[in-house]
Amino acid sequence: MRNPELMLAGIGLVAMGAQWLAWRLRVPAILFLLLAGIAVGPLAGWLDPDALFGELLFPLVSLSVAVILFEGSLTLEFHQTRGLERVVRRLVTGGTLIAWAVAAVAVHVFLDFPWDLAVLFGAITAVTGPTVIAPLLKTVRPVAPVAHALRWEGILIDPIGALLAVVAYDLMVALRMTHEWSHALWAFGATLATGLCVGAAAGWLLGTLLRRGWVPDSLLNLSVLALVFAAFALSNAAQHESGLLAVTIMGIWLANRPGVPVRDILEFKETLSQILLSALFILLAARVAPGQIFGLGWPALAVLAVMLWVGRPLKVLFSTWGSGLNWRERGLLAWIAPRGIVAAAVSALFALRLEKMDVPHADRLLPMTFLLIIGTVIWQSLTARPMARLLKAAEPDRVGFLIAGANPVARAIGQALHEQGVPVRLCDSDWYSLSLARMMGLPTYHGSPVSEHAQRNLDTTGLGRLLALGVRDDVNQLITARARDEFGKRKVFSLPRSQDAGQAEKHLLDAAYRGRTLFAPELGYWKLSALLAAGARVKATRLSDSFDFAQYLAARPDHPVIPLFALNPKGYALPFTLDETLQPGAGWTIIGLHEDEPNGVNGANGGGGGVAGVASANGANGANGTDGANGANGANDAKDGGGAEGPVGARAPGMPGADGS
Repeated sequence: MRNPELMLAGIGLVAMGAQWLAWRLRVPAILFLLLAGIAVGPLAGWLDPDALFGELLFPLVSLSVAVILFEGSLTLEFHQTRGLERVVRRLVTGGTLIAWAVAAVAVHVFLDFPWDLAVLFGAITAVTGPTVIAPLLKTVRPVAPVAHALRWEGILIDPIGALLAVVAYDLMVALRMTHEWSHALWAFGATLATGLCVGAAAGWLLGTLLRRGWVPDSLLNLSVLALVFAAFALSNAAQHESGLLAVTIMGIWLANRPGVPVRDILEFKETLSQILLSALFILLAARVAPGQIFGLGWPALAVLAVMLWVGRPLKVLFSTWGSGLNWRERGLLAWIAPRGIVAAAVSALFALRLEKMDVPHADRLLPMTFLLIIGTVIWQSLTARPMARLLKAAEPDRVGFLIAGANPVARAIGQALHEQGVPVRLCDSDWYSLSLARMMGLPTYHGSPVSEHAQRNLDTTGLGRLLALGVRDDVNQLITARARDEFGKRKVFSLPRSQDAGQAEKHLLDAAYRGRTLFAPELGYWKLSALLAAGARVKATRLSDSFDFAQYLAARPDHPVIPLFALNPKGYALPFTLDETLQPGAGWTIIGLHEDEPNGVNGANGGGGGVAGVASANGANGANGTDGANGANGANDAKDGGGAEGPVGARAPGMPGADGS
């Protein structure tokens, strides 16, 4: 036997490589984890899970599945279903039953599974989990209605599907052990009651401990994990095979218990689940020889085809009947249904047990499930994005900005970006500031971007980056810290903190709690606000071969410009930040802050470009030479004021001055 330490370390390295490759290629990691397990297991002969873990393999898989199901069930909150559209409710109820029935019939007809095993297979594979849907949505980027339905279907159906699989398995085992319906139903009822009681009791106990503060923060993760293991083991000891149901009920109880810090639990459990998921898939795939999958032959491909092109469309047809979704959105919704975490983990766990019971074709359960997972992930990773574009049901590229704040600074920057065709959405809890943004034609969201309501309802279509432009530094800090996970740390930006200028390093905020710093060290909110109040304006200027970036910066030394954003020829906006130096070239557009200038300096074609649709009080800065304070023509003002003609800036309809016509 090879060195166990080297093998365990190797599993970690292989898992890391698979996860990294999936991240780079923007496909679900489960695909590479399964392929890696097959490669290092039966193909290379390097990993033999049974020889490595021996009798511990079964308990290891069981406890890992328990943690994964517990983490999934923590996301199932009952109040979410009350606000969901009818489509989502049908997807996770009647639609799931349709997919279940189609899968069971298909595997019974084509692979000759006995009916009880076929029903179990249908329950296991009726699940589309968020661990597969979430990365696929990032790649496909469907329109909001489709993304909303798929995301919530995955979140809600994950624990529901696990519960259905556990119930189907318990009933199957009870029937095979007793051979009498009365005894089978009694055993099934005992299993169901034990799982419900132990899970509810464990959830109540843990929820009470956490709500009353009897568990310190330093012991939170250890205590939760220990109680999950204890609930699983005690339930199984009281009634065979009831442990998975117990931890699922435990998670649902905690998720719906007021005052329980579920978010803190989830942060740790998501990390732990990712570790267990990576190792588990490699170990399970290493037990499946390619010959087992290929040995299923064309009937297995027929099962896959029926589930993809009969089961899923029927489910979506039922779920979307009478809804507001158009046929394009329904088609894309029917196209995307990858299987993932619950299907792989639960099928592996049940296959191990059923093989020991000598259930006919139990040895085919795991290979068929893995074939379904690999087939759906590969097929939909390759075709979902092109299909979304073909159906015109893909959202625009995520090149826009979610702007936290609707104050004068946020409105000025948001308007300048919006008029250059960059998608923006301003978020603020101040209704008056938000109403001013709406009057300017800017998309808005009334509320905090870090609220629970925003997590469910904030439309981020086309928005892939965040600008924290709020008045309060501490609020900006909170928003950027929360947004780093969603957008990525390189795509979260914030203004310099007002108190940071000139501070020693020991007084500066840790970079882990802030976004990338925008613009200039001293250019915090209050400085920007003061400049705008004094008459400075945000303007857009296009660079050319005869007017480069250096000339742009040096065009008016008496009124220096502060560059804010650089838009490349494709319209992608890059913020100027302290940690990166941009070198815009010809064809780029610079959005900068220009201090107030005398009348006529920036009329049409004057002084290096027009205003990006923002007029100053005297009207001299109108983008298209809008009339000034005294009704004079902008172009004439430029001539009278001595402003030499420069490169024409980005054009937008200007606004008349205070007394202009």
